Amino acid sequence: MFRIHVLVSGKVQRVWFRKQTQTKALELCITGWVKNLFSNAVEIIAEGNIDNLIELTGWLQNGPPLAKVDKLSIEWFPAENEFNSFEIVK
Repeated sequence: MFRIHVLVSGKVQRVWFRKQTQTKALELCITGWVKNLFSNAVEIIAEGNIDNLIELTGWLQNGPPLAKVDKLSIEWFPAENEFNSFEIVK
């Protein structure tokens, strides 16, 4: 099990990015959270098995149909197993 910290920038707010990320994460049995940042970026903390996290990061490169991802920053860590589900944080 691993944890990733992801920052996504571009046209990623007001395009259902957080909701679609949550849907994809739950589909992949990934736990964690997603939130908008004041910088107009989106931040994600996600935990799961490596294959599912790789699939999520692949999806994040484009995001939902209305998004335009300019930059994706990913850091990998050992899982801390602190989450029970995948939430949208305000």
